Amino acid sequence: MRLDASLFDLARDAREAAYARYSGFKVGAALRCDDGTVYGGCNVENVAYPEGTCAEAGAIAAMCLAGRRRIVEVVVVADSPEPTSPCGGCRQKLAEFADPDTPVILADLTGERARTTVGALLPGAFTSAHMARA
Repeated sequence: MRLDASLFDLARDAREAAYARYSGFKVGAALRCDDGTVYGGCNVENVAYPEGTCAEAGAIAAMCLAGRRRIVEVVVVADSPEPTSPCGGCRQKLAEFADPDTPVILADLTGERARTTVGALLPGAFTSAHMARA
């Protein structure tokens, strides 16, 4: 499966907008929703670690602001020798809005480096089913 250029371009452009004053490690993310709309996000650091925001969380916030709730594809872009995966918190955030088989593409500045799924990133995710008796 080929990486969608527009989703990759949005994630790469979002990465350029990142505020990574302290680590210098910029990350961009892009999400495609079930209606085809796409949303981007970038990491925003803060001197008071860990009060920053991850790129994936920023993209999810933009998606929610627009009234969307279902993610069908994710791209994460970073300039790293190894594919950069979402952190644990972002994995849980993605699982809130995506099915376990939702593709997650990990890319560098030139394109796709690895492909996985939300379920593979977060096996045994905490879901609303766990709260059935609450």
